[in-house]
Amino acid sequence: MLDNHNRTINYLRLSVTDRCNLRCIYCMPYEGMRFISHTEILSYEEMLSIVSLCVQKGVRKVRLTGGEPLVRKGILPFIENLRKVDGLDDIVLTTNGVLLKDFARDLRGCGICRINVSMDTLKAERFRQITRRDYFEQVWEGIREADSVGFSPIKINVVAMRGVNDDEILDFARLTFTKPYHVRFIEMMPVGENNRWTWESFLSVQEILDTIRSLGPLRPVHPGPLDGPAQYYALEGAAGQIGLIGALSHHFCQKCNRLRLTADGRLRGCLFSDQETDIKAPLRDGKGEGYLLDLIGDTVLNKPKDHGLNPFQPRKCVRSMNSIGG
Repeated sequence: MLDNHNRTINYLRLSVTDRCNLRCIYCMPYEGMRFISHTEILSYEEMLSIVSLCVQKGVRKVRLTGGEPLVRKGILPFIENLRKVDGLDDIVLTTNGVLLKDFARDLRGCGICRINVSMDTLKAERFRQITRRDYFEQVWEGIREADSVGFSPIKINVVAMRGVNDDEILDFARLTFTKPYHVRFIEMMPVGENNRWTWESFLSVQEILDTIRSLGPLRPVHPGPLDGPAQYYALEGAAGQIGLIGALSHHFCQKCNRLRLTADGRLRGCLFSDQETDIKAPLRDGKGEGYLLDLIGDTVLNKPKDHGLNPFQPRKCVRSMNSIGG
């Protein structure tokens, strides 16, 4: 699929649920969260139908996100069915890792190609402060189990926040010396009404890169055709890689290849745009395949040229990250 800006859209991020077993400070409030009702959330059968249509239009990679995708019952049979979609080359999963120890072997067996784990700190007490939950050891057990069953590379996503975890950048980078992990530093983004984004907390990827250079020379690593927006580097002698995702300071909109499907059945061309296409209603109303394919095509054609954000004049996307899909 090509959009109006001549970008090839071949990557779908699918949020299977808005529910999560953590309450990260930049994503969800501590309490009082309103979740999508059972009747409004897409069934697995509906998700499969929409994914199949997207694949007909040119999607080749699907990332399962949430919320936390592993908290939704029936996720493994769904992945097995997703694997059967003809033309889909790549199925990957983003998880907070809390349940990963119990799921890793089955995920590997049913068709997940790679795993990303969200992990913003290497300190147990700080983990409790960021996530408001006490699951630090469970996450590391999950990472080790995923490693042992053959997932490689495991990508560790770190939301970098000044005054919160900026003192751990070098410790995260050092992980790549001994493990083939891809440690990816992500600029904090102004998404959701409860998001704590401020200019004071913003930490740019350039600052992160400058810090990591103190560990030694960095060699650029070129991404593959279905890879996301991260710029990758490798430290001399390292087993793994370091990724930088600068959504604000070095946006990648001109190369964006993604479409998003929310858990309540709305297609989004851009994380930061509140422009959505309801595909659930026409699907449930029995609209034909041609109608739905046109709906997907129109959403892609109208994908915004860029997100319109910069760190000096931030605006917030109204929907929370857990409802859009992280």
